[in-house]
Amino acid sequence: MMDTKILQQQLRDLPGWAFEGGMLRKTFRFPNFVDAVGWTVRVGFLAEAHGHHPDIDIRYNRITLALVTHDAGNQVTQKDLDLARAVEAL
Repeated sequence: MMDTKILQQQLRDLPGWAFEGGMLRKTFRFPNFVDAVGWTVRVGFLAEAHGHHPDIDIRYNRITLALVTHDAGNQVTQKDLDLARAVEAL
């Protein structure tokens, strides 16, 4: 796993993201279901381009992303932080 101190430093640049349950998580809120699902589709294409796929929980207008690198033993890695930054740039 990434060093906790380094992880916390990098999370400072990712507002709303937190290390919870062994994963990076953030919940995004949208005006309605259609906007939420549309954004989720964009995240899907972005994740595919990165070759790194988040767990996605859709609850009407709230989308929670959870990032962990499965092929690194379910640990948070730089790949997770890179995808979180890319999502923030949407």
